[in-house]
Amino acid sequence: MTKIKKALIPAAGLGTRFLPATKTVPKEMLTIVDAPIILYVVEEAIQAGIEDIILIAGRGKYAIEDFFDSSYELEDKLAKEGHTHMLERLIKVRDKANIISIRQKHALGLGHAVLCGAPVIGDDPFAVLLGDEITTDDGKTGSLTSQLCRTFEEKGHSVVSVMEVEDKDVSRYGIADVEDSADNCYRVRSLIEKPKPEEIKSRWALTGRYVFENSLLSLLKEARPTVNKEIQLTDSMNLLAQNSPMWASSFSGTRYDAGDKLGYLKANVEIALKNSEFGAEFKKYLQEVSQRL
Repeated sequence: MTKIKKALIPAAGLGTRFLPATKTVPKEMLTIVDAPIILYVVEEAIQAGIEDIILIAGRGKYAIEDFFDSSYELEDKLAKEGHTHMLERLIKVRDKANIISIRQKHALGLGHAVLCGAPVIGDDPFAVLLGDEITTDDGKTGSLTSQLCRTFEEKGHSVVSVMEVEDKDVSRYGIADVEDSADNCYRVRSLIEKPKPEEIKSRWALTGRYVFENSLLSLLKEARPTVNKEIQLTDSMNLLAQNSPMWASSFSGTRYDAGDKLGYLKANVEIALKNSEFGAEFKKYLQEVSQRL
């Protein structure tokens, strides 16, 4: 039984949907309540037992590296004032995982970003978590990445997370055509990136969480640009599914597309409502606002 100990988080995008905010601030560093998006993603990987977390960053993303680095002056000041609890969440991450940063020198697509992590991944299987998507679990089955890692250990082959979307939304996602199943785990027949509604037989969309066999890297090395003149991860995933079993799993929990303005706002509101410190007061405030509008 192979345990997943390495995860790759692509975080090299330009974040154009959040301009002008992302002109100087990486999209992944925008905050959800009181923590940047990237911290939620890294915490999800750690909850799955992952030890080596590889950040694939682009030019101008120094803030992400600095965030996970030590800050002696700040930490010393907080310690002297008895406020170390303010950084406790971040320190836990540093203590539990190795954060490794790799530069994607050219913006050649998600497939290329994953391939950039090959020197650290080596011959191991690995997880991929998109850096602008946040998931919360139902409190029973563990994080989405935990679920995928368990399925990989059981099946011995690649497994991806999927959700059903409406026909009008299929062109926003990679879509998996799957075999029928009695449970929430489906054998993948094929995958296609951002198809038109008339091109697909399925509405199972990829949700930005994957666990791959190492052989995917060999396929990515041979991949060529397709959609948007980029090396698409979905193309190599499709080839992998033709040569080896690949599984698609729906999950219990909630997913937020924090790389989208509406998804980002929803994440802030719903995660704030669950906050033990001020959630009840915030809920009361939202009720008052809704009555005024």
